[in-house]
Amino acid sequence: MRHPLILAISLSVAVCDIGSPRLARSQAQASAAPAIERRPVLVELFTSEGCSSCPPADTLLQKLVEQQPVPGAEIIALEEHVDYWNHDGWFDPFSSVDWTARQQDYVSLVKKDVYTPEMVVDGESQFLGSDPRQAFAEIEKAASGVRTEVAITPSGADAKAPRFNISVGKLDPSVAADNAEVWLAVTEDGLRSSVKAGENSGRTLTHVATLRSLRKIGIANANATPSSFTGSTEVKLNSHWNHENLHVTVFVQKKKTRQILGAASVKING
Repeated sequence: MRHPLILAISLSVAVCDIGSPRLARSQAQASAAPAIERRPVLVELFTSEGCSSCPPADTLLQKLVEQQPVPGAEIIALEEHVDYWNHDGWFDPFSSVDWTARQQDYVSLVKKDVYTPEMVVDGESQFLGSDPRQAFAEIEKAASGVRTEVAITPSGADAKAPRFNISVGKLDPSVAADNAEVWLAVTEDGLRSSVKAGENSGRTLTHVATLRSLRKIGIANANATPSSFTGSTEVKLNSHWNHENLHVTVFVQKKKTRQILGAASVKING
């Protein structure tokens, strides 16, 4: 499988803080202005601990989540570690062949090779994952679109397998031409690795919203009102995960075009 490195990234862009002039102005304006509605935007980062170009993208994703710098956008992240770097000297402990397959589904739409780091915003725009300016622009654009309401409500107190009620609001009737799949993800914040080999040997890498599990829980009905989907689901938690740092994220995604129609996220022990 081909996985070209993106080597032509200057240090200033690769580790660019979200304190760049445009972003700083936007943050200042946002803090001075009255509170505005924030619309959920799903930001996926395909990354690997074996890729030397990935740590700046990991840092960018952390800043997007922690600072929420885009006016009008509630950034919900999925950091997905692919497995095709594992043969280059370091086995990424958070990698999965399933996350690689998810990335392949995306790149097949644009007929390109897979690469890391790659960022995908709302399932539609794909670009270099360490580019803060494009990330800001694509998130801002996505937040301006129409969103389908998604709600997640805890309904069970079992610490090992909490239960949640899920509801998805009315869909645009045009969605009927493409199945709207409802997905549930579990992510974990605060993961870190001291890398002993490979391109990042000697570095300590930190992560946010690392994808732990992902499964489809149903299909939303574009012809149904007022809710296109309602259901209750149990979320089984691995004992090795830090339950204090876990989030449940639910998103609705078109099967063919991969467009994200709506999303929501809650902290499991929040």
